[in-house]
Amino acid sequence: MFIVKVPGINGLGKTKGCEEAGNAILKTLREEIYSSELGKEINFDTLDLEEIHLDNSNLDLSNKLIYKNALEVFESKTKTIFLGGDHSISYSLGKAFLEYCKSVGKEPCLIVFDAHPDLMKPLKEPTHEEWLRALIEEGFPPENILLVGIRNSYTDELKFIVERKIRAISINQFLLDIEDSCDILMEFSNGKELYVSLDIDVVDPAFAPSTGYKNEVGGLTSRQLIYLVQRINKVKNLRGVDIVEINSEKDSEGLTVKLGAKILAELI
Repeated sequence: MFIVKVPGINGLGKTKGCEEAGNAILKTLREEIYSSELGKEINFDTLDLEEIHLDNSNLDLSNKLIYKNALEVFESKTKTIFLGGDHSISYSLGKAFLEYCKSVGKEPCLIVFDAHPDLMKPLKEPTHEEWLRALIEEGFPPENILLVGIRNSYTDELKFIVERKIRAISINQFLLDIEDSCDILMEFSNGKELYVSLDIDVVDPAFAPSTGYKNEVGGLTSRQLIYLVQRINKVKNLRGVDIVEINSEKDSEGLTVKLGAKILAELI
């Protein structure tokens, strides 16, 4: 297991604090979590850790560094967890994943857990609200993208989802049958290389109050998300996961960081 801290933020000032989440998650993992729920011991000292050192005042350089380092990781590591940062980092991580898949002749698949679709028209350096649309415009096949947990979208984003035929699973669908929904995720990624992007705001703010931007009520419970992660971690072709939008500076009670550390523990 390879863990990479990616402390990038580009939320137009709205996501300041997310850049320290990787350090906070790892500190909590080291001090408070000793095993996964499935009984796998976690020896923190043996974890393979790395950081992509970024200057968030130079977004163009940051994107290039994330892309370059991530491409090398995909080419050399079996499975990697990227700790953000806000969701803007997923643009360059996704580009690298797409390039890797092309180079080895495999089909890419992207599952995104998020309260928002992040499909606004992108700026030159895509922010946390536009990264996915920018990635699609870079060539990621929209039919191989599955959105999970979306519950607040702009009109333009809804229109883009329909036009590009992007699949989505609603919160209500999960509540009706979480086992069936997990099966859909497995079937969707079958035969493809899988990357999962996990915005912590897919979780209800009662369980994860300290998100990168604004809270959206009505999300998954922490228990539901942990179960989903446990199921996804069984997928043999899972190549990468990013955990983003945890704002450790606002997390006065440590609840959101602890959930991030629990998610990481289940993926190790």
